[in-house]
Amino acid sequence: MQTENVSTSYKEPGSYIPESLNPHHYTSLLDVLNASCQKFGNKPAFTSVGCTISYADLEQKSDQFAAYLQHHTDLKPGDRIAVQLPNVVQYPVVVFGAMKAGMIVVNTNPLYSPKELEHQFNDAEVKALVVFANMASHVETILHKTSIKHLIITQIADFHSAPKRILINSVVKYVKKMVPAYHLPNAITLNQVLEKGMGKTVTPVETHPGDIAVLQYTGGTTGVAKGAMLTHANLLSNMHQLSFRLQDVLEEGQETFIAPLPLYHIYAFLIHGLTMIEAGGHSVLIPNPRDIPGFIKELKKWKFTGFVGLNTLFVGLCNKPEFAALDFSGLKITCSGGMPLTHSAANHWKEITGCTVVEGYGLTETSPVVSFNPCGQERIGTIGLPVDETDIKIQDEDGNVVAQGEAGMLCVRGPQVMKGYWLRPEATAEVMTPDGFLMTGDIAIEHPDGYLQIVDRAKDMIIVSGFNVYPTEVEECLSSHPDILESAAIGVPDDKTGEAVKAFITLRGGLTALDMPALRAYCKENLAAYKVPKYIEIRQELPKTNVGKVLRRALRDEKA
Repeated sequence: MQTENVSTSYKEPGSYIPESLNPHHYTSLLDVLNASCQKFGNKPAFTSVGCTISYADLEQKSDQFAAYLQHHTDLKPGDRIAVQLPNVVQYPVVVFGAMKAGMIVVNTNPLYSPKELEHQFNDAEVKALVVFANMASHVETILHKTSIKHLIITQIADFHSAPKRILINSVVKYVKKMVPAYHLPNAITLNQVLEKGMGKTVTPVETHPGDIAVLQYTGGTTGVAKGAMLTHANLLSNMHQLSFRLQDVLEEGQETFIAPLPLYHIYAFLIHGLTMIEAGGHSVLIPNPRDIPGFIKELKKWKFTGFVGLNTLFVGLCNKPEFAALDFSGLKITCSGGMPLTHSAANHWKEITGCTVVEGYGLTETSPVVSFNPCGQERIGTIGLPVDETDIKIQDEDGNVVAQGEAGMLCVRGPQVMKGYWLRPEATAEVMTPDGFLMTGDIAIEHPDGYLQIVDRAKDMIIVSGFNVYPTEVEECLSSHPDILESAAIGVPDDKTGEAVKAFITLRGGLTALDMPALRAYCKENLAAYKVPKYIEIRQELPKTNVGKVLRRALRDEKA
């Protein structure tokens, strides 16, 4: 799969959809929505907190939202609208409604701090914001520092019928006290918006494949967060790339997928917001997957056919006895991404559910899927094979392609690679080569049969006495220990070896201590001596992003 000779038929990233990936000749994400709404009508599309909207509901409500934007605001096609919502059914209505009005969606993490919000809103030059009431107090503190003119607020149960809506929203606000007080007198509620848009005509907006659909901001773990410009061509191509990989599993109009990962994250956005919609599937949205008991209670209601998660979530669920008691007879596929999948987590999930975890790999900048394990040919520990129409090369620090089996930086070229970073041509040039390859920053190897394996992030590599130590390898070893729940490894300064490995672990079953000499002996059985952690610290929990990735950076910063 490695590409040694550069193709002369260079195409601008984000501008094209290969014919082989576009059997229905879609030109925008709205083509997918329109086709599915006509085809699947009254079938359920999304459920959250006991409220279900059908494909017909999604079409109607997104039309109302688009009509409001066109008839009651001065917003124009190409303007940016930020959507700051958790996994509630309002999310797809707002996103598709905004796209119908020709606007660019800026996915915004509901848990962002005011400082992070201010940066993103100003960087994207956001003119409108749809925000969850629980986070509105943060918006209040920075709204005057932004160019936002139109503010729309929604509460968790706004799409329920009147009695239930009032009850749930009141309990959340006044009993559970989950909605901090805010004062935003110029805001309008989402339900008012939909009422104002009812009966109004939506003027179609001409949309081209190369137009930006979404500004998807990177996590900001390596500096200031940047907005990846993902076009309709990017997302349509990647939707088809993933659909083709799953074509032997997905049954049109028959799937019920559990969606615990946030839709504002590109991984869930692609699967639930596009791939499942095209397949006429039903996504059960979980607003708070950290509430494991509540999550399991919701799972009891469904005979689900698919589950989309990541390593941390698999571990958390599998360690609850109630989870093992669920009905997994319909479960056909479990998708993993976002962070490395450990053998122990995959094995535990398979033991309990009977379903093999299928791991994929991607980045925000690649819409996101680069590779995915073929169903039925999964190989735990790898990220599978590149998806269709995707070129990869693995290169050394000098830009030379390495020999097969050797580690180097993974570089990707394909129709899913972003157009670039919003208003940051220099940052774009730092990661994009003139011939269209994205330098991922991830260290990978390619096996003889084409399967790829991520060794680690280049920035996370630890150098001990001149030897490279990849944290994932250390963590894989530690996580396989029967008493260890999670682990993270970083490099710390060492007078003798330059750097030494330090591991942070959490324990299973209420344990508070381990026999450390025995644990190091265990590691020595599985790792070269220089890879064995010199320091091991037990924690109650490890720092994580809102998506559940362990933050090695935060651990490194503690030691700085």
